[in-house]
Amino acid sequence: MTTRTLLDLDALDFTKGQGLVTVVTQDAGTGVVLMVAHADREALEETLRTGEMHYRSRSRGLWHKGGTSGNVQQVVSLTADCDRDAVLARVVPAGPACHDGTTSCFRETALASDALSTLDVIIAQRAAAPAADGEQPSYTQKLLADRNLRLKKLGEEAVELATACVDLDRARAVEETADLVYHALVALRAVGGTLDDVRAVLASRAR
Repeated sequence: MTTRTLLDLDALDFTKGQGLVTVVTQDAGTGVVLMVAHADREALEETLRTGEMHYRSRSRGLWHKGGTSGNVQQVVSLTADCDRDAVLARVVPAGPACHDGTTSCFRETALASDALSTLDVIIAQRAAAPAADGEQPSYTQKLLADRNLRLKKLGEEAVELATACVDLDRARAVEETADLVYHALVALRAVGGTLDDVRAVLASRAR
């Protein structure tokens, strides 16, 4: 994921922000909003020249993101908004975006930006916190703890989806797809995989 969409800096309106434009930085693989910062023309010129995000900080001036920490942000695309005073930067981050070590400056809220991301977060939480002694485990915890059960359910859901498609039953196919995705994510988590891993593969194939 290294293709850069070049931004026409002459088309940007730097006057509204007294020489600055707002930059919304998004993980190109997951869609998670990582941070919001500002950039002036010099920062964007450096971004285009190096292929890594540069910002303009009111306190520290020209700022190469990750220049000290190593958490650089490789540019995939830069797109101006309709008013030409803000830029969407889609990037591949080398590490956390936030100074406190979190993936996003908006923390868990950003990581659960859509239904699939929310589901993946919940599965991760269940995997990290098995049911305590005497506590009834959730269905997800049961699947994570029982290899045969989760593989059996994965196979069953795949067959049910195929059957719904053979029957041309749209409503049931949608429901079965949701069930299959859930069970697939649980099975993937059990072997150490995540939704982000799947997104990365799909993104590479989309190129």
